[in-house]
Amino acid sequence: MCGVLGFASRAGATFRPELGAALERQRHRGPDDSGVWRDDWVALGFNRLSIIDLSQAGHQPMQSPDGRYLIVFNGEIYNFPELRAQLEAQGETFAGHSDTEVLLRVYLREGFEGCLARLRGMFAFAVWDRQTRTLALARDRLGVKPLVYAETDAGFAFASEIATLFQVKPDLSRAPDYAALDHYLTFQYIPAPLSGFRAVRKLPPAHAMIVREGRVERVWRYWDIDFSRRSTLSFGEACVALREKFLEATRIRLVSDVPLGAFLSGGLDSSITVAAMARLASDPVKTYAIGFEDERFNELPFAREVARHLGTEHHEMTVRPAAVELLPQLVEHLGEPMADNSLMPTYYVSEFARKSVTVALTGDGGDEVFGGYRRFYHMRRAETLARWRLKPLWRGSRRLTLAVENLTHPRRAPRRFPASRADEMLAMGAAAGYQHLLAFYTDKEKRSLITPEFARAAGAPDTGGYLERALARAAGADALNRWLYVDQSTYLPEDILFKVDIASMANSLECRSPFLDHQLIEFACSLPGSYKLTGGGRHKHILKEAFKDWLPAGFMQRKKQGFSVPLANWVRNDFGPILRERLLAQKTLAPWFRQDAVERMVEEHLSGRASHSNRLWSLLVLSQWVERFKVPL
Repeated sequence: MCGVLGFASRAGATFRPELGAALERQRHRGPDDSGVWRDDWVALGFNRLSIIDLSQAGHQPMQSPDGRYLIVFNGEIYNFPELRAQLEAQGETFAGHSDTEVLLRVYLREGFEGCLARLRGMFAFAVWDRQTRTLALARDRLGVKPLVYAETDAGFAFASEIATLFQVKPDLSRAPDYAALDHYLTFQYIPAPLSGFRAVRKLPPAHAMIVREGRVERVWRYWDIDFSRRSTLSFGEACVALREKFLEATRIRLVSDVPLGAFLSGGLDSSITVAAMARLASDPVKTYAIGFEDERFNELPFAREVARHLGTEHHEMTVRPAAVELLPQLVEHLGEPMADNSLMPTYYVSEFARKSVTVALTGDGGDEVFGGYRRFYHMRRAETLARWRLKPLWRGSRRLTLAVENLTHPRRAPRRFPASRADEMLAMGAAAGYQHLLAFYTDKEKRSLITPEFARAAGAPDTGGYLERALARAAGADALNRWLYVDQSTYLPEDILFKVDIASMANSLECRSPFLDHQLIEFACSLPGSYKLTGGGRHKHILKEAFKDWLPAGFMQRKKQGFSVPLANWVRNDFGPILRERLLAQKTLAPWFRQDAVERMVEEHLSGRASHSNRLWSLLVLSQWVERFKVPL
């Protein structure tokens, strides 16, 4: 796990980057070693967090034996031992035992696209061909590892983090991308290829690109789910196969030359991951959990129960977060606005684990692959009602239900249909309904918030189009698998995996998740949606059945809690003075948002008359980004 960066010059350009400041800026991603290689056309830089082959044989940038190719590689190739054995059978010899050297040799033998098809892992890498002056770059299938870039008149710059990109090319424009910020207001993240800056793009997951003499020549998707492949396994057979595939995905993620442990939140996915590790490891698994003093957000008792059952070497800590001091640091690492508040506990558990291990396994991906969110139930129900033309009947039954509730609870404020977003989305199309369910600011709320100037700069909103494009790629799947695919293509890489990469690498910790194994995901996507979400609404059904014997009795009946923070309290108390200073006194975001609407939200929340914690948090993060990166408004 490392940091990569570089610059490929255009013909006639005079700019030659000094990479020292960029390497220092990205040092948290690889504090163990660094390296630079340059010629008249390219400069490549690398920060190393040593995981496999701690010797100098793993040093990067790494050169091919004939000197023609150079590689910088961030990530892990989990099947590198098998690939190496195949190469040795073909006559290859190796200087060390790193996966980087194996990756480069596969590239030389198979070519770029052939190489990508052989890899099983998480990666972002660039290979420079000195002879043809081309740079080949790729990002792993699920988007675990990031890769950002910029095309300029002088050439092509790339890095693992946006702030580093500004060190590679200091005069890079910081003008905001208003269309990207419109996505942010809806989703709390900015989807690739967009970024918060017009000049910066992100290579999407499962994409590769060719850059020739400093110009982007081609970008393409090299992998996707094939929904024509449908499993014929019975539910019981699928449970057996899932256990085998998950154990194998875990086994290949336990290869490490440095200490290794696991996050254990006490939730289903991390508990299954630790249970698999316990079955494969000869020594007790080191597990790490954090909790909060607010019991509503404290899962330590559940993590403790699982640790005791599995016999792990358990470590736990109650966090008293210095959220106000941490936010600027995290925004610096993010490089763009991203308002998932679970970034903070992810940072703290990473910091805690890094005291004794360098690698931690996680349960990331379980919800998106196996149907852990309530929204999947709502979307399947909406499609079923539409297919059988039962939406009018459903609306009528909801009105009747609400009327009965109002009669039986006369002291409560009366509720009328539509009483929730799940009610409102029934009147919308598929993608629009899905967006409405998860939006932090709905389209209506955005229109009442943004200024006319912001609206003109952003243009026609594309948030619905973003979801529709993902939905269209899963046209051959059943209802549930289509919406799982949408989450796997949007929320998972752009929010969850981005968050985990930034929080863990800020602490020089590598995170790996068996649930993100692409072969496991291909298998899961071949299973009927009913295996994951039952007709009665049991989420992650096959996970709960396949692994119920691995965990404590009654564990599968626990209600999903989620890895979150007491945000409403934080925004009202810890961040209250900052909200008043930034959004009211300084009017930091006034050119973008109607000041009267912002002031109303702040005052209502701080006075306790209403809760706007998620919306205000997104504005607070945005204001911090504007300040830190000197974004022109």
